[in-house]
Amino acid sequence: MKYNKIIMTKLINEHRELHDELKKIKVEMGLEKNLAIKALYHSAVADNGRFMKDYQELERLQ
Repeated sequence: MKYNKIIMTKLINEHRELHDELKKIKVEMGLEKNLAIKALYHSAVADNGRFMKDYQELERLQ
């Protein structure tokens, strides 16, 4: 499973919790949107994260 910005953006749009977490990361860490999305991927999706199955489903559909 590899990071894909398009899939990650779709996942964020589908889950309000991820959207809120993205905003929090951008403010607390001062990251631009693209880097914050990648950080969110590593914290919430990669390595059996809580949204990994949803990410894999979107990846499979693409």
